[in-house]
Order: sequence, then structure tokens, then C-alpha cells
Amino acid sequence: MVNDIESREYSLLKDFRVEIEEEEEGTTFSLCFWVYLISSSTSFPATIIQQVHSDSVGSAPFLVLDEKKRMMLLPLLLLHKEAPDPENSTSWLEAPHASVEIEFPYEKWIHVGCEVSTDFVRLNIDGEIVGEKSLSSLINKDSPTSSFGKLALANIRGHCDSLQGYVHNVEVLPPALSIKDHWGKDVPLKLSIDNSSASEIEVGDDGVWSIVGGKASCRRNFSLDVVLLNASGQPVNKDVEVVASLLYADNGALVENTTDAEAPLLASYDGIEYASCGRPSKMLQGRASFKLKISQLSSKCENRLFRIRFHMLKSGSYPFFEAFSPPIRCISRGRSARGSSLMWKRSTSTFHPVNISQSSRVDEGSLELEHSSIHEARPYSSSKRVRSGHDKLSTTFKTDPNLERPDEECNSHPWTVNQVENEFGRSLEGRPENLEEADDSLSDSESTEERNSPFKSISSGKSPISDVTIFKYSLSALTERSFMLKEIAMSASDNELSEFAHQVSLYSGCSHHRHQINIAKRLIEEGTKAWSLISQNNHYIRWENAVFEIEEYFMKIARCSSRSLTQQDFELLRSIAGSQEYLAQENFEKMWCWLYPVAFMLSRDWINALWSSTSPKWIEGFITKEEAESSLQGPRGLQEPGTFILRFPTSRSWPHPDAGNLIVTYVGSDYTLHHRLISLDQIYGSSSSEMNVKPLQDMLMVEPELSRLGRIIRSH
Repeated sequence: MVNDIESREYSLLKDFRVEIEEEEEGTTFSLCFWVYLISSSTSFPATIIQQVHSDSVGSAPFLVLDEKKRMMLLPLLLLHKEAPDPENSTSWLEAPHASVEIEFPYEKWIHVGCEVSTDFVRLNIDGEIVGEKSLSSLINKDSPTSSFGKLALANIRGHCDSLQGYVHNVEVLPPALSIKDHWGKDVPLKLSIDNSSASEIEVGDDGVWSIVGGKASCRRNFSLDVVLLNASGQPVNKDVEVVASLLYADNGALVENTTDAEAPLLASYDGIEYASCGRPSKMLQGRASFKLKISQLSSKCENRLFRIRFHMLKSGSYPFFEAFSPPIRCISRGRSARGSSLMWKRSTSTFHPVNISQSSRVDEGSLELEHSSIHEARPYSSSKRVRSGHDKLSTTFKTDPNLERPDEECNSHPWTVNQVENEFGRSLEGRPENLEEADDSLSDSESTEERNSPFKSISSGKSPISDVTIFKYSLSALTERSFMLKEIAMSASDNELSEFAHQVSLYSGCSHHRHQINIAKRLIEEGTKAWSLISQNNHYIRWENAVFEIEEYFMKIARCSSRSLTQQDFELLRSIAGSQEYLAQENFEKMWCWLYPVAFMLSRDWINALWSSTSPKWIEGFITKEEAESSLQGPRGLQEPGTFILRFPTSRSWPHPDAGNLIVTYVGSDYTLHHRLISLDQIYGSSSSEMNVKPLQDMLMVEPELSRLGRIIRSH
């Protein structure tokens, strides 16, 4: 985790000054910096940087915004024949220049690169060349030397309405570095409101938000997230807190307390309301979430509109470290919003840039192994293994299509002991499955359990994590669970997470959530360290430059030094990350949420040997469902029944209950392909010390439907 933001990283535009001393003929320089301009009463054209020479030749504009607010880069005095006349303050208007054709934006970080050579000037915006102008070099005609001597580039404020703003990472680059390199490093930050996170907010045709507030019995919760993004739009993990306050939209003054001395803006935590100014929200993975209420009505304040200001604590008084909502009209419950056209509700399917990857829908059935026999689930029944003793396990192949429906999340379902024993001796009747689709819904085991079983009471022991949080997590979809689990894991201890996992299992009736909750803290911490090491503070890196560290972390977590990742393994990881040439933090997190549960599972003693084995090669690597199916196809059709391949499902990422488990893809006795999930943590338990069961390979080979290990055949 990166500590508080250093205020020295940012300086006022008015303090901009760089000195360059040129001694070698024909050399060039590149000036790079980030600039954030603030909207003001400045008249245009306006000078951003002035060139000032020490050879008593005066000064002239170097970088300006013209009357249409387009940026222009001008020739250099003593170096270019076309340079403006320092004695004529308007001569630069006619001078040749490099420029961008669009209006320069305000209140946004923009990277500017100015390349100066003896025969050209070139303007770069955000790492790309936007303008270039060929020029004529001065060679000992109008200057005693062929160089420009000592040059100062500075912002010189001549009047009160000069351009105002901030600059960041000002640097004159050495010849070995390109402007593109500078653009990708030490990128400035900005706080913004994520409108896609808003809920319970009505938006009028005029853009004004309408929020129900007032007395405690009437006001409603509404939700908003703020995100800390770098200038390229990528989330940034900083150890900072954000606080919210309510202002008047017309003058920015703080809204007064109500007549009951209640704070105008309240933050809600576990159903308890606090003055928002005293309850900052801590950023997690670049995002801070707020549940707010407004106690002050607009009608009580001369019908004035409000605005919420979010600002980062201990980060300096910078405009880019604060974010403002649109104007807000706070109304009472019985009053309808004026001209409302849209109601924002939080969508559980929304994927945020800051989000660690949401998992996809299960397409596979469930396989839980027993030492000697396979049993088939009854049609339309629930089917989760029940353990009775260390060495007794039941195996379930689900065959009911309703148990493999597209909206399924968890693939193992509860059976009573009687159900299991009544199924002994029945033959397997597998069916083809439709797999690898997206999922963000409740698990089938959870919904079935809630319909058919009495409500399971929560333990009476007081948990540091509230019952409300436990209930919400159990009932939420995967994306919401991911957000909640990341927030909980940052502050909870390992014991508290373990207790939370236990309570969720009790409430949901599904123990499969335990493992993903228990590994949450380590997954997030290791992922943060890995990205910090890989990125080196760059907001993106080339994929091929990241593979070495990814492999190193994988082998360390999996506790396997004898088997490295193959090119095919990296191709699948790259596909999960988005198949881009450059890897951003968002892409890395998608990949990490799939890879970490796999590596963690492989670290367990009872499967580590399978991964390390090369003869036979039980697990051939990271493969897709399609590759497994293709490899089981012989020249004349499917291979012989019983041929199987083990693979990790690519559609299962943390915090999905099945992330990191194995799929067995096999040719059934009916000469069709089947895909069944092996719930490893349910077979062996949550501790690698539970070794009173047979090794996985032995359990697989005694199953009548599995007789021969297949091989992966890749087409080139």
C-alpha cells in the first residue's frame, strides 16, 4: 500500500521555472510536464511559458494558448530565424508554430511535451505528436555563437487574470529518453465521482439530482463511490481517507445544521448515522464508498440547491483532490421531483475499473469423490456431499439440467446422509453441459437451501462484523461480494475473517464460500505487492515485461520450484487479462483473481504432487474447455470411454466459490463429453493437514467412468 500523497509532487503554474544551458551546437532538448489548468477569467490569447535568455536579447512567448484556446509551441530565440521579435509583443502571432487543433481542456491533467531542435519544433500531447513545424537554424548570423546560451523557461505573471493551474513532474529529458517514456511514469492523480455507482438518486431533465431527505423517519439512504484515478483513467491504490461535506451550490459555503442541531449530511454505517465530516471513508483499491443521507431540506434553505464535496484528507488543498456532485435538490418524501427523467439504482452487474475481477458462470457439474463408487443425484433434488468421518466421502455427478442452469453459481449441493446412502449402486447417467458463461447471481445451493430448509440461525457469539454485513454478503451477487470482501479484508484479522466465513456459511446454507473468504486478505495483499513490483509506478507495462514476475509469484505461492509456466499457460493468462499488448492494473487484477486461487490450491500437499508430476502429467497446464474437448477427439471421433483430462475452469475467478478447483473433462460411456467440477476444499477440508483420505489421483482412477488419462493436443 502506498502512503499518503506527497504535496511536493505538485506545484503552482505561476512557480514554473526551468533553466537550460546549451553549449553544444546542434543538440536538442525536450521539455515535459503535466499541467492542470483552472477555469478563470483569463483573457486569450494567454502565455503559459515565456522564454527568457541571459544574452540581453529579451524574452518572448514559448508556449501559449491562442484566442481559441489552442496550444501553440513557438520557435526559440537565438536558435530559429522564425523566432518572434522580443521587441514586438504581438509578433509571435505571425510566427510559424506547432499547434494542436482542438481547444485545450480545463480541470484535467494533460501531458505536454515540447521538442526543440535546430530545424524544427514539435508539440506532443499525452505522449502523441499533435503538431510539428520545420524551421531554419541560425548559424552565426545574428548571434555571436551557434547556441542559445543560458535559457530560462518560466511562467511570468504580468497581470491578475493570468492562467492559473498546477504542474507535475517537470523535467528536461536527456537524449536517451523519449517523451512517451516520460508520459508513462509518475502520472498525476485526480479524485472523481463514479456515477455508475450511484443509487437512490433521481436525475432531472436539467441535470439536478433529487434526493429524499429531511427528518429521520423520512430521509433515505443514497450511495455514491469516489475513485482515485491517474491521468490515464486507471485506479490508484493510495492509503488515504475521503470525507464528504454538504455545500450550497451557488457560493460553496457549508450548509448549516438543522434546527434540531443535526448535521446536514450524514454517513450511514451498519444502520447508525454519523455526521459525515467525522466519518471519513478509507480508500480500498482506489475506491471509497459512501452511504449518505441529507437531513436539511432545500425548502428550509430558501429553495437553494446543494452540492456534495468529497475531498482527500492529508493530501493538500488541491482542486484535483476534491470532487463535486451535480446540484442537489433535497426534497421531502411526499414531494415529487421536478422534471425527473432517470432513477439511478446500483447495478450489481456493473464492473468498475477498480474492481478485482468478477467471475463467470459455472458451466460444469459437480464431482465429489468417494473411494469406491459414484452416485447419481435424484432429479430435481439438492446434492451437496455430507461428510461423516474423515475417510467417508460421497461422489456426486449432477445430471439434472436444472442443477446446471445458466444462472448457477455454486455447483455442490447439500444431501442428507440418507439421500447419499439411498443412491449407492446407481449408475452414472451424465448429460452434455452448456458451459463457460457469465454469472453474477446467487448460487443454486443457496437458493435451494432457502426454499426447502428451515432458517439457519446465526451463532449467538458476537462477531466483530455485523449481522447486517453477513446477511448482505450472503444475499448479494458476485460483483457486490467482491467489493464487500475487499473492504472487510482490509481491516479484519484472520480470525475475524474465519468467523465471518463461518457465519456466511450458516446463513447461506452453503459452506463453499468459506475458502474464498479465508484467502481474501492474502489474495489482496499479495496482488498489491505483485502489481507494485511489476508496474514500478507505471500505469501500464508491456505484457512480455510482466511474465517473469507473474511466474515467480505463481511458483512461490504454489510452492513448486520444479515446474514453471509454459508459453501456452501465459497465453491463457493473457486472455483472462484481456488480451492486450499493455497490462494495466485493471487487467492485472482480472488475471490475478483467477491465478491466485489456482496457485493457492496447488500449494496444498494433496494436489501439489499432481501438479509437479511430469510422468504421468496429471495436469498439463492452463487450458480452456475447448482445448480439452478437442484433445479428447480422435481421428474417428471421440476417444474411448473413460479418457479424461484435468483442467482449471477459466470461468471461475475469486470470490466465486469454485475458483481454484478442478474440472474433469471425460468421455462418458454414452460416447459424449462431460465436464464435472471437483470440489477439492470440500473433499480435503480447509487444512492441508487433513490427510486421512486417499490421494486425489488414486480416488480418480477407481471411479468406473474414469479409466485413462488423456493428453492435450494443441494445434499450431
